[in-house]
Amino acid sequence: MEFLEHLHPTKRKAHLEQEHSKTFGHWLRNEVQYTNLLPRVQAQSHPHLRRNVSGSRIAGCILDSIGFDRFFDDLNITALMEITPMEINPLVNIEMQPEYFHTPLDDMDMEMDTEQPTKRRKKKSIVWEFFTIVNVGEGVRKACCKHCKQLFSYGKGSKVSGTSHLKRHIAKGGCPVALRDQNHDPLNPLAVTPTVKTPKRRYRTTTSTTTAAPYTAFNPATCRQEMARMIILHDYPLEMVEHPGFMAFVHNLNPGFEIGNFGRIQGDCGATYLKEKERIWNLIEGMPGNISLTLDLWNSSHTTGYVFVTGQFIDSDWKMHRKLLNVVMEPYPDSDSAFSQAVSACLSDWNIQGKLFSITISQRVSDSGLDSLRNLLSEKNPNVLNGQLLLTDCLARSLTFIVQGAINAGQETVKKVRECVKYVKTSESLEEKFVALKQQLQVMSTKSLSLDDQTQWNSTYEMLVSASELKEVFSCLDTLEPDYNKIPTHEDWKVIDNLCTYLKLFYNTANLLTSSSIPTTNMFFHEAWKIQLELARASTSEDDVISNMTKPIQENFDKYWNNCCLVLAIAVVMDPRFKMKLVEFSFTKIYGEQAVSYVKTVDEGIHELFSKYSGLPLPLTLLNGDSGIGDSGVVKQEDGAGVGGLGNGVGLTDFDVFIMESTSQQAKSELDQYLEESLLPRIHEFDVMGWWKLNKSKYPTLSKMAHDILMIPVSSVGPESVFEKGAKEMDRYRCELSPEMVEALFCAKDWMRCEGVESMESNVKMEFPI
Repeated sequence: MEFLEHLHPTKRKAHLEQEHSKTFGHWLRNEVQYTNLLPRVQAQSHPHLRRNVSGSRIAGCILDSIGFDRFFDDLNITALMEITPMEINPLVNIEMQPEYFHTPLDDMDMEMDTEQPTKRRKKKSIVWEFFTIVNVGEGVRKACCKHCKQLFSYGKGSKVSGTSHLKRHIAKGGCPVALRDQNHDPLNPLAVTPTVKTPKRRYRTTTSTTTAAPYTAFNPATCRQEMARMIILHDYPLEMVEHPGFMAFVHNLNPGFEIGNFGRIQGDCGATYLKEKERIWNLIEGMPGNISLTLDLWNSSHTTGYVFVTGQFIDSDWKMHRKLLNVVMEPYPDSDSAFSQAVSACLSDWNIQGKLFSITISQRVSDSGLDSLRNLLSEKNPNVLNGQLLLTDCLARSLTFIVQGAINAGQETVKKVRECVKYVKTSESLEEKFVALKQQLQVMSTKSLSLDDQTQWNSTYEMLVSASELKEVFSCLDTLEPDYNKIPTHEDWKVIDNLCTYLKLFYNTANLLTSSSIPTTNMFFHEAWKIQLELARASTSEDDVISNMTKPIQENFDKYWNNCCLVLAIAVVMDPRFKMKLVEFSFTKIYGEQAVSYVKTVDEGIHELFSKYSGLPLPLTLLNGDSGIGDSGVVKQEDGAGVGGLGNGVGLTDFDVFIMESTSQQAKSELDQYLEESLLPRIHEFDVMGWWKLNKSKYPTLSKMAHDILMIPVSSVGPESVFEKGAKEMDRYRCELSPEMVEALFCAKDWMRCEGVESMESNVKMEFPI
């Protein structure tokens, strides 16, 4: 505070000891008004004052100049004044403080020289920091403002006028100089404060430029909620609340917080799950279209399986969502009914029986299992081509299977390259020599060596690519290490080059699945037909090395192409940049003369699907409903008042059929009109969802179909698992939990992780060079 800085520590201590008996009792009478501040003093005080604060402790600080200074440096006087139930005027509160708030010693010495030193008591008010007493006549004394030099009445003879008018001069802005200084100094205790009934809370300020965090009251319930969220988000075991180390850590943070036991934190996690589920429920309930599901089976050491059911849908604002809906424990994961039971449980749990559009599976299923899923798909929603929108192959799993087979086919050559890279990377000195040799040979590659993680096939591909570009340096490795004789030969490098050429196709396609945004289905038709075309050409190559390498790859990819070609082709037709033209072009490249029959299959499929969307019996519902007024506001006739006064309704049945046929014909022409219009330019960034949102009034029925088709997921795994080679397995800790708690932990984590950072953008940021 400004008026304390004038006190020299030595003089201040001597003065305090001299006047302690007079002033401390006066100050201590008001101690009760500061009782509510003691917890804040304990939390914010100097390290020397971290013990419990009491009146005796404060008294000891007053007699110790160092402790006194530290105590009041950490204790915000402004906060003290505002929290006490006193008048908001700071000058009134300041008069309650000890006399060390009073006149500086230098001014006090001068004042004692000019006044009668024996009879008059010392000035205790803070206003004497801003005023001096001057004699203007015989027995007449005036108070002179130190800033503006204005005189005020103070005393005549033995009578004294008081100091209230002097306080108003300083605190109420009567002195222009003091007002200006107070505005520039927010810590000044005499700063002008507006008079309000409920004073605003102020918080302790520091001398640094940053603002201190506001004081927050301790709330045990909030701490328990945040601890549950922490455990869910970071996959901590629930037993951690009973670990001695964690218990001691929390106790030192706040001894008053009761962590609870395993059962209590399990209940907190379950409550968090239910709260998040309500939010997702409202989101799904408000979706205008259908929903597509993906199924991913996890194994466990207990021979049980866990089916992860994920839903992908679009909300009313045409934003795409991907949410984990259920984790269903299956006692017999190899049974034909495992997936169908998980789907049925999900549909019932979320009340979406009539909104299922497509299913994508990560594992290969038996024929009877596929028939069970197709029957379920066509039964729950008969408008989806009788279950033909069942993707039996997850794109990510299919690519992993194909790449792993190709790498295993060249296992000996890949192992040689891996050993070379390992030999260089595990020796720091040899790696430095390798880099120097690269510069000496002027190899232009920017790649650096990296040892692969054999559980992620993308790292193996990247290792092979970097080693292939640096093969010239490896060829000269014997000059650095004459004893090393495992360098790949020229034929080995040729195999690696060919392998990298075809693995690049799968690598680029898989990278689309790792995007933070949810990709639309139309993006993958171009990738799939390009892979199919390149492999068909390579398998018929005259180079035996290339043909022998790519034939097994082509056979494996043919399985995926045959199962998913129809869905991908229908999706790309919904892209106004390509429509049926890209289907005709690509099929001609792949099938040659037989392309006509394949194109016809796609054309018939999209028209049949469109007829299902356009043939919904909405007009008949309005005519045959029980209410007098339909949803469109049309008043229906009673049974005795038919057309033209005919009460028996003769001719109305044929009229209903006519309405259905004319409506279907009109809606069908909507698809033909879309296909006949010219293609849009292939710009670098194109938001296909945004285009349909803008044109839904022009194509009301077709936009609904595009709404559902473009959100069909081609992969059943998350972006973090696209390149994983092995199957997912549930850890032993979660296998010990109840199936309900396993579902709560996984689903709540997925929902909270996406909260606030939704991956909703579906901009197509790529060109299709044709």
